[in-house]
Amino acid sequence: MTTEESGTNTKVARVIREYDLDGMGANLEAAWTGEAGERTSLRDLADEFNEAVLEAALREASVSSLSVDVSSTYKDLRGESGSSATRASRRLEREGIDVDELTGDFVTHQAIHTYLTQEREASLPAADDDIADRKVETIERLEGRVSAVAESAISSLANADELDRDDYDVLVDVRAVCPNCGTDAPVGELIRRGGCGCTTESEPTGE
Repeated sequence: MTTEESGTNTKVARVIREYDLDGMGANLEAAWTGEAGERTSLRDLADEFNEAVLEAALREASVSSLSVDVSSTYKDLRGESGSSATRASRRLEREGIDVDELTGDFVTHQAIHTYLTQEREASLPAADDDIADRKVETIERLEGRVSAVAESAISSLANADELDRDDYDVLVDVRAVCPNCGTDAPVGELIRRGGCGCTTESEPTGE
């Protein structure tokens, strides 16, 4: 059991303690603040954290990493398709893992942010070049909310027999199109690379 998280109360801290993820807190902070170089987004940190939880659960159940691929199993569990999630769940259950308990311990990027800012009192550098990353994180967070609402609506309607099935893939992709060159790109990608790269010729002014 970790000692660095003793007495802390957020979900992330609790999961770190319960799964003996020693050093995870420091790693999350370093990756988010860019201490070791390029910063990692909260969404990517949440995925990395959840994969570590899955790996710890497999290790606790004495399941070889050769028999269960952590990354692909996690991706399936996150529900990219209903059938894939079902197969992954059944495979883990055969290994003696309580899937409901496991997925209940998965965290969101919002939970990672709460843990970093409240438990570890971490903050991002106040450099101007962090503005773009913060804007992208806001957009990605809103995309995640829209996706969650849509998935919940589909599930509810399917349960009420108002929709034929509940395993539709929900895709939320906010894009930007340049009126000059026609470049079509995800907004986050466009912001991170500083634009589409085209130049607009100045039109001559009329006399």
